[in-house]
Amino acid sequence: MKDWSPTSWQSRKATQQPTYPDQAALDDVVAQLSRLPPLVTSWEIETLKSQLAEAARGNRFLLQGGDCAENFAECESPIIAAKLKILLQMSLVLVHGTRKRVIRVGRFAGQYAKPRSQENETRDGVSLPSYRGDIVNDIEFTESSRIPDPQRLLRGYERAALTINFIRALIDGGFADLHHPEYWDLDFVQHSPRAHEFQQIVESIGDSLRFMETLAGQPVGEINRVDFYASHEGLHLLYEQAQIRAVPRREGCYNLSSHYPWIGLRTSDPDGAHVELFRGIRNPIALKIGPPTTRDQLLKLLDILHPDDEPGRLTLVHRYGVHEIASHLPEHLEAVKESGKTVLWCCDPMHGNTETTSTGVKTRKFEHILAEIEQAFEIHRDAGTYLGGVHFELTGENVTECTGGARGLNEDDLARSYKTQVDPRLNYEQSLEMAMLVARRVGEMNGAR
Repeated sequence: MKDWSPTSWQSRKATQQPTYPDQAALDDVVAQLSRLPPLVTSWEIETLKSQLAEAARGNRFLLQGGDCAENFAECESPIIAAKLKILLQMSLVLVHGTRKRVIRVGRFAGQYAKPRSQENETRDGVSLPSYRGDIVNDIEFTESSRIPDPQRLLRGYERAALTINFIRALIDGGFADLHHPEYWDLDFVQHSPRAHEFQQIVESIGDSLRFMETLAGQPVGEINRVDFYASHEGLHLLYEQAQIRAVPRREGCYNLSSHYPWIGLRTSDPDGAHVELFRGIRNPIALKIGPPTTRDQLLKLLDILHPDDEPGRLTLVHRYGVHEIASHLPEHLEAVKESGKTVLWCCDPMHGNTETTSTGVKTRKFEHILAEIEQAFEIHRDAGTYLGGVHFELTGENVTECTGGARGLNEDDLARSYKTQVDPRLNYEQSLEMAMLVARRVGEMNGAR
């Protein structure tokens, strides 16, 4: 690619980057990372890209979800398995309801960095660097903990490798065998108000599989495993740079730290460092857009990031908020139509719907999240475009961070099990209920065509 290299971003304005006190130590760590093996492979990336191209044409559906920010302490097998379980269950529901193959993408194995609104955080008159995720510093509010530490880049790489290796082992070992979806149950699934509905879906899929195999006279090939892909926000530029590699027998360079990195709304300046780094990699990439994204900015980003209109290359993840989506999404849809380019449209109903309670706790309302998704489907339908995916911040744990849902969690319930270090997540029951409602909505729209 003309005038691009893995380091060309360094000539651009780079926002949301930590300031390290020891440049030599940082350079040494980046050099080490550049020599370590890649976390993913180019053929996995190309397979995902082809599937995303199918989703953009309306033939698949993208489910992307996971923690707002991973932390090092939760790199544990039960927690990782729980994330897989909820995403697998949600995808099962979506397959059943949409009658489309689902692309499963987790926000894991690298989601360790987070953008911040302020460079510093002040408590009781003491000002320290903001917590930017475990890959940068520690959340503990002490001077030593908040100083950016380059060794954390290595720890992030190691935990990402452990996470993705464990996920691959689970998948290859039959963890996601569609013959036995009951294995995916979490301990508290039986208490969910929608548990019976989910069990009916499981039984229906089991009956369909047995019918197909009876006709074929043999097991259905590859049904004992599913594809799973990793994604994270490509925020920390030196970490991403260190894993960009040329690959034998393929043109260009790949970011081998993740299958599917994305650019956040705060770092989407067309002239900025993040866009410069992303324009040169061969991965499928996602771009967050929202109320601040102007029509002209979006058209410029399409020219920079999606110049060849390569199938599966670009996903636009819109995040407006339930009260803003009707004002902004139609204009963005028209801009992309004007460009003549094909993208995969995905709805992130989480980030625009964050609010703070009277006691200062960040939360999100289930009904606002659902309402934004429902509006998104309607707006896309009216514009003649296809909403091909959803993007959630969620967890496989039984936390109480978002209000609402079938159990009717309220603000008083938040204190019971509020664990997130950054943004509130849907818990297991809320995530499964959300998948059922989305699947029902897509099914209704398909039936109305």
